[in-house]
Amino acid sequence: MAETKKLAIIASQGTLDWAYPPFILASTAAAMDMEAVVFFTFYGLPLLKKEIEAKVAPHTNPAMPMKMPFGSKDFQSINWPVPNIISGNMPGFDSMATSLMKETFKKKGVATIEQLREMCQEAGVRFIACQMTMEVFGFSKEEFIDGVEYGGAATFLEYAADADISLFV
Repeated sequence: MAETKKLAIIASQGTLDWAYPPFILASTAAAMDMEAVVFFTFYGLPLLKKEIEAKVAPHTNPAMPMKMPFGSKDFQSINWPVPNIISGNMPGFDSMATSLMKETFKKKGVATIEQLREMCQEAGVRFIACQMTMEVFGFSKEEFIDGVEYGGAATFLEYAADADISLFV
């Protein structure tokens, strides 16, 4: 009988676009009958909070397409290049870009971060919150969703040492 494959993910980013990969990969692994653990550290740690407030930061990713979730199909297909000087300095631009991305995801039937996170938990994906990061950034266990484990790098590495796939996102 074949051994269950294991996936180990380090989630270190907390922007909206970086929040999707660990949850999509972990939920897919679970759906494929793989065991999955996600270690949340540094800026990925807020993804375990009861309320996720992830935003898009277009000025940090100049390759990000800016497409509109409304209007005609031709209008929606236009890639609006936005210079960093605007996206990085215009007040409210991150909030606007976040709203547009969320609306686009909704129209395309993409699950929210909260829905993906819940799917992971229902499928048995383990979430480990980095205790050191919690202490450094002043997080408390009460801020996080139920079912989170708490540990340091050694806790994660014990699992990752036997993983078939290890990813850093």
